[in-house]
Amino acid sequence: KKAINLLLKLHQPINGKRVIVNLASAELIKYASNCLLATKISFANFISFYCQKTGANVDQVLEAVGLDKRIGKNFLSPGVGYGGSCLPKDVRALINIGDRLKINTNLIKAVEEINLEAKNNFLKTIIKYAAGKNLAIWGLSFKPETDDIREAPSLHLIQKFLDNGFTIKVYDPVAQNNIKRIFKEMINYAQTPYQTVKNADALVIICEWNEFKEIDLKKVKKLMSKPYIFDGRNIYQPEEMEKLGFKYFSIGK
Repeated sequence: KKAINLLLKLHQPINGKRVIVNLASAELIKYASNCLLATKISFANFISFYCQKTGANVDQVLEAVGLDKRIGKNFLSPGVGYGGSCLPKDVRALINIGDRLKINTNLIKAVEEINLEAKNNFLKTIIKYAAGKNLAIWGLSFKPETDDIREAPSLHLIQKFLDNGFTIKVYDPVAQNNIKRIFKEMINYAQTPYQTVKNADALVIICEWNEFKEIDLKKVKKLMSKPYIFDGRNIYQPEEMEKLGFKYFSIGK
């Protein structure tokens, strides 16, 4: 009781409902919340697999789905999967706890499997269609506005690109030093987005920083050896990219 009162007093200046629960419930709230967010991301990617095969547009499909107030649009985001310090860890934790308690964890295991499949599908597309072996990569952190690369999709993809013989040059506004600690001299590092794409056979977008959305794409095209873009976050519109003369690959379109 004393600890509860102390915490209530500590959080008094912050608006919002207070929910007082036991320790087991408090722990499960955190796991359940993050696993639900991961589920929404994996569901978005699951739908993108259908869109890729049927000619549907995943952004339009999920925008319409998100209009339902029971569902909402937040985290219905197709791409190359989730990362970071929370979602992967908590998904695995809930699986491990469930397995120990002999609870069927197939649902949350599927979330994790689809997250990996999203990355690998993107990788297969690049290996199949890239016009050469010189790759430029934009965006290394697991999400914009952070230098956090813990479990970032870029880690998995860069290693796979290296395994498949690609030469890589990367750019990220703030996360490059963290990537350099891992890959060292195995890859090249650029100081600007434009420097990254110079003489590149393909551009791969892994994290959706705003500066990439506002880039001069005509300049990008002139700098590239071959105008191939593989957009893992759907930050551009296919019609506009086609008009600019790019060979453009996105998620679920």
